[in-house]
Amino acid sequence: MRTSWNGSLSFGLVSIPVGLAPATKPAARQSDVSFRLLHRECSTPIKQKRWCPTHDREVTQDEIVRGFEVTKGQFVIVEDADLEAIEQADDSRSIEITRFVPAGDVDPIFFDRTYFLVPGAQPAQRRPYVLLLEAMRETQTAALGRFVRSGRESLCLVRAKDDALALETLYLAEDVYSQAEIAEAVEDTKVKKNELDLARQVISSLAGEFEPSELASEYRRDLRALLEAKMRGEEIVTPEPVEVAPVIDLMEALKASVAAAKTTAEDDEPAVKKPARKRSARAKAS
Repeated sequence: MRTSWNGSLSFGLVSIPVGLAPATKPAARQSDVSFRLLHRECSTPIKQKRWCPTHDREVTQDEIVRGFEVTKGQFVIVEDADLEAIEQADDSRSIEITRFVPAGDVDPIFFDRTYFLVPGAQPAQRRPYVLLLEAMRETQTAALGRFVRSGRESLCLVRAKDDALALETLYLAEDVYSQAEIAEAVEDTKVKKNELDLARQVISSLAGEFEPSELASEYRRDLRALLEAKMRGEEIVTPEPVEVAPVIDLMEALKASVAAAKTTAEDDEPAVKKPARKRSARAKAS
């Protein structure tokens, strides 16, 4: 597994050599098909130019600086040297664990990007890795920490994921929107017991095991099929628009959902062949 950063995982006097390897593909948040912008007339890729409308000309890279907009059209210029002055000069290459917390206490909404922590190559380096992994699994804890990469600090959570340690970079508290407005909106909304019972039945009828292999994108499938069809020169047919479902009574919707789930479950059950009836003695004689 290729690592993008190598260092150690540290807490107290313990230091465990680890490497950081991305757990997802670079384009995982988008489609796996990328497009170029072309000129329709000649299919030539379009070049993006850095253009100054005041001087009405293209500018070079050394003419460009960063600017923070204070008010509309008013900027504070920030030079590279200014940013370098506040970058953390931490060259320890260490993920410093500050606290162990119950794994279920950290809301996944704070998770930004997932990495695998790769153990060291030598058997002696893998032993403390496995020790920490098993201890965290048994105690169902995760580790909060921070590390510096390319001069920038990242907050992180280290957790046990099956037979490996995973690292989640974390959003800051100020980066996550509050859900107070939603909580206030539903605070006085009450549901009836029979509605809740039916909702439980719907959930129970659709219950099952999580299968990662089922996480497939219909859009990606259809996009690949579209591109293959276009390369074969086939005509693309626009599908009929989907009708908007009418608003119906909640109880009726729940009852219909339960009935539909039961029908599906019965259809999925293998047919049982009934044993043939034995013929009576009188029937045999006739």
